[in-house]
Amino acid sequence: MPETSAAPPRTRPRLERADEFAPLLRQVKGRELLARRTGWYAAGIAIDLTVFAALVAGVVLVGDSWWTILLAVPLALFSTRIAFFGHDAGHSQIAASRRVNRGLGLVLGNLLLGMSSAWWNDKHNRHHANPNHLDKDPDVGEGVMVWTQAQAAKRVGFARWLTRNQARLFFPLLLLEGIALKVASVQMVASDKGWDRQGRARFVEGLLLALHLIGYVALLATTMSLGKALLFAFVHQALFGLHLGSVFAPNHKGMEMPDPAGERWGHLRRQVLTSRNVRGGRVTDWMMGGLNYQIEHHLFPSMPRPHLRIVRPVVQQYCAETGVRYTETGLIDSYRQALTHMHEVGAPLRKG
Repeated sequence: MPETSAAPPRTRPRLERADEFAPLLRQVKGRELLARRTGWYAAGIAIDLTVFAALVAGVVLVGDSWWTILLAVPLALFSTRIAFFGHDAGHSQIAASRRVNRGLGLVLGNLLLGMSSAWWNDKHNRHHANPNHLDKDPDVGEGVMVWTQAQAAKRVGFARWLTRNQARLFFPLLLLEGIALKVASVQMVASDKGWDRQGRARFVEGLLLALHLIGYVALLATTMSLGKALLFAFVHQALFGLHLGSVFAPNHKGMEMPDPAGERWGHLRRQVLTSRNVRGGRVTDWMMGGLNYQIEHHLFPSMPRPHLRIVRPVVQQYCAETGVRYTETGLIDSYRQALTHMHEVGAPLRKG
């Protein structure tokens, strides 16, 4: 289905931009949609951890067999499920206590996935504060891929070739994302750059990352031969990175990018105009961890995940009334739009 966008009405006067978000926030608070769903989260985390533990037990029981490699597929799926809950803990969606959310992030992220929760929260919070802002959002900074033609123009050598072909290489490169996240986490814990946590907090982060690595290597080394262990690790980490990256890819790529020198947008426009929802049912919600309601998540980052679907029509109607473009499309079309943007960014480098 084609994307849908909210259109401005003719009957309601336009609100002043400075006040645009406040009426919507009052509606949401009035419906108690920011209230925490501790029971929902407790049940969801318990189920996913039980399945995760059962899969690890399955690796031990099946042992040194090629059939064990098949378990890497559901293990990658539920690793991503655990990452979703770690993401929610980072946004303080789960518990009222900052300490509880921090503890959940350490267990789910550092210990079970080998990803630094402090590194992720720092990077992700900067993204939420200024999505798609070239000077402030780390997700659109220059890296393996670039997001504007100005960035692309500076590429040389292999990086230039990569940018020319980045649209077709995007999904293959996501196979390395799981490993890249772990490497970035270790670098963050080992370096003072960009991180002000010291002492005990740094020690706990590093210790849990080390315990994850030791446990992961020990599990594979004691249950299967070297060749099977390497193949299992590759399939697990590649599919984990592909799944996680495929969830985040449609959210902002190809959406508006604020002009750093232009008008400063208020919260409503800053979050809605730069975000894209992915339309779908319960399966889509489950596979994407509720992040297919990206607009609602960005407007209300501390809102519990099960409330995002509920608040969607409220936000959509409000955007129509205030004349703010609300973008929603199907899953396949969301990828098409994101890849088209990446292809266009590299277009000048393919000329001549």
